[in-house]
Amino acid sequence: MGFLSWIIFGGLAGWLASIVAGNNQRQGCLMNIVVGIVGAFIGGLIVNFVTGAGFSMGFNLSSLIVAILGAVLLLVITGAARRR
Repeated sequence: MGFLSWIIFGGLAGWLASIVAGNNQRQGCLMNIVVGIVGAFIGGLIVNFVTGAGFSMGFNLSSLIVAILGAVLLLVITGAARRR
């Protein structure tokens, strides 16, 4: 899994998260990738903290779900911060 795979995976997770969070029209492709990658990291940290399980470096459905949930959390937090 190379660098390009991580970008594609992050873009997919960020795009799906932006649809779930309802702000898909306000951010572009690059922002989707950044949100997806950062969201995957946040989701991985939360899963690691809650379950004690190590990080999975593979691309699978559970990794995608964790990345999407982390990205949605990131979008909700940044959206709330912008409204203040």
